[in-house]
Amino acid sequence: MNFWLIGFGAGLFALAILDGLWLGVIAGGFYKEKLGGLLREKPIWSIAALFYLVHVVGVATFVLPQVSSWSGALLLGGLFGFCAYAAYDLTNHATIKGWPPIVTIVDLAWGTVATALTALAAWAVQRHFA
Repeated sequence: MNFWLIGFGAGLFALAILDGLWLGVIAGGFYKEKLGGLLREKPIWSIAALFYLVHVVGVATFVLPQVSSWSGALLLGGLFGFCAYAAYDLTNHATIKGWPPIVTIVDLAWGTVATALTALAAWAVQRHFA
């Protein structure tokens, strides 16, 4: 059984659900209010899907093989998410005129939590099939 693929699939499913709730229900209005004209009317879904694929490849490759407990999955997943989202948010903060600092803070926090929960879900599913 390919445990990497199991972790990847479970992580992709978890992140899609989490980020769908975050952007579609919880915080979509926040981003629209704070980023206004910087946002496209319609996202480029293929590019968004590419982010999810790449991010979860990172979780499955760099996080899951390193952890042996649920707490390890949360901690290392959160650290990985913090680093990945920091690359995005801090670069935007440094280079985009009018980028609101609160977006950097909120999005960094969300990326940390979302990736921690994604890693936990992926680890739990992998463990179930081990």
